[in-house]
Amino acid sequence: MAVQDISNYTYKDIFSLSVVEFEKACVVNRPEQVDAYSIYWIKDGKGTYNIDFKSYNFDENVLFFLSPGQVFSVDSEKIKEAYKLTFIRDFYCIQTHDKEVACNGVLFNNVYETPFVKPCKNDTKKLSFIIESLVEEFKSSETAQYDMLQSYLRQFIIHCVRIQKEHYPIKTDIESKLFKDFSILVEQNYKTEHSVTDYAKRLGVSPKSLTKNFQKANAETPSNFIKNRIILEAKRQLIYSNDSVKQIAYSLGFNDSAYFTRFFTKATTKSPLQFKKNY
Repeated sequence: MAVQDISNYTYKDIFSLSVVEFEKACVVNRPEQVDAYSIYWIKDGKGTYNIDFKSYNFDENVLFFLSPGQVFSVDSEKIKEAYKLTFIRDFYCIQTHDKEVACNGVLFNNVYETPFVKPCKNDTKKLSFIIESLVEEFKSSETAQYDMLQSYLRQFIIHCVRIQKEHYPIKTDIESKLFKDFSILVEQNYKTEHSVTDYAKRLGVSPKSLTKNFQKANAETPSNFIKNRIILEAKRQLIYSNDSVKQIAYSLGFNDSAYFTRFFTKATTKSPLQFKKNY
């Protein structure tokens, strides 16, 4: 978003709300790596955003969600009214509240499918009320402000999960549950575990059974799933760190940097250094 005409509200650098109310076109070509959980609500506007090297067009009322580590940039945008909520794990832990809120892997920590939530008129009314309440609470200095702000954020996230579930019902069959459990395990361990056998063992199934379940869920193979997650992180580090290819290879669990280079080149058709230079 353009930096002009934005009102910012912050609580101890762990939770913030930015309010944008203007109509102006802007272009931001420099990608940035997200360092906190972020919710963007484009209430009135349109544009094209790049998230993790993929381009997404949006028009009018839409929400989308970013997790720490994801790469974000703006190709173009024209915003009349928008909001950005940013928080760190110390303020609201996605994993801790997942059982009651069910947003982990649905709204956040889902690098495989960036969720775009489109609220209807009634949803917009509810979300707008929460935003107004947040602004009022940010401006106050009453007792238990932390708890009130966290409560409003939680309500906002719950409403978004409900909207998402309404349009894209979350499957509860065995294949879908196994896919989610596998994706969460990969997200937690892809830097140290690259073998499908390792993940299958932790899930209590055989590698063959895991692959068959993926086929039933119309998902890519487990091995490709792991590979694509490693490649995504490699791209992020190539662009947003000053580490050498050897250092990046080691951080991703490769003891042989030459093997890592072949692995990356085969997946992207470019060597790590070529990718960094071209990007």
